[in-house]
Amino acid sequence: QVLLVESGGGLVQPGESLSLSCAVSGRFFSIYTRGWYHQAPGKQRDLVASINSTTINYADSVKGRFTVSGDNAKTTVYLQINSLKPEDTAVYYCYAHIATSQWLSKRDDYWGQGTQVTVSS
Repeated sequence: QVLLVESGGGLVQPGESLSLSCAVSGRFFSIYTRGWYHQAPGKQRDLVASINSTTINYADSVKGRFTVSGDNAKTTVYLQINSLKPEDTAVYYCYAHIATSQWLSKRDDYWGQGTQVTVSS
């Protein structure tokens, strides 16, 4: 079993910042792509940012304000959120693409439970 546990969400005012983190635990062999998605009320779940061995990607709506990073062991992924706007209000989900056995071609997607970010004055 693989578990992704998120933390760092909360209520902030516009222009302020938050730091989200996600810890990956359990039985796994390798972690590949990691990232964050968010889902606002009444909206679909959309990519916020992702990282892998070659590429870092950001949604246009967050580029320049959000920064995704991870530790060398790939067991933690972070999202630094600056200059928050009311439209950033959403549940933020941690994501990882993981091989859980020595057969590295056997990879699955895993998700965190989500953490609420609310931006309001």
